[in-house]
Amino acid sequence: MNSPELRLRDLGSVGLEPTWRAMVEFTATRGPETDDELWRCEHPPVYTLGLAGKPEHLLYDIGIPMVKIDRGGQITYHGPGQVVIYLLLDLTRRKLKVRELVAGIEQAVIGLLAEHGIGAARLDGAPGVYVGVGNKPAKIAALGLRVRKGCCYHGVSLNVDMDLSPFSAINPCGYAGMAVTQIRDFGVSLSPEDAAEGLVRHLGKRLLRPNE
Repeated sequence: MNSPELRLRDLGSVGLEPTWRAMVEFTATRGPETDDELWRCEHPPVYTLGLAGKPEHLLYDIGIPMVKIDRGGQITYHGPGQVVIYLLLDLTRRKLKVRELVAGIEQAVIGLLAEHGIGAARLDGAPGVYVGVGNKPAKIAALGLRVRKGCCYHGVSLNVDMDLSPFSAINPCGYAGMAVTQIRDFGVSLSPEDAAEGLVRHLGKRLLRPNE
């Protein structure tokens, strides 16, 4: 996966706030020749609230910390068993518009799920990936980005094999009553590590050959 165009860093299980601070520092100090990077990781239980996020979307306190960060979007949950991929990219160099990048990330998740027999799709007006679209959609992957001086950071989280109960204490991504699901719920035995590897592969295809 490592290449002059796109470098993978496997961070393991790391705290969200120091990882976010590291992304901000990486983006602030990168230059025209800095390689783009994907950071693969998992976080201990934490809620994150985007720049325009409304604190009232945290419905009640269950003892999980909430961190206000500088991505777009509302509130979401991160925890063990969820794959998180952060994308630190020079969009200007890649000639990628934000909308194209968002669509590519979503399509990478959809492609990975299709490999395992899970049909998924986008939902108009609600970034992320959903299953059961047309019936009662359930969110399986969340997405949020920040762009500064033509470069982006933050990324995508995919629910694989985790405790989903913390989502019940929030309006996921600001949507009251939004159902949340995960790969395990479809009878697919896939470890977070294998899911992460597959998602990185699909993201690499989308980022290096975005029109395929």
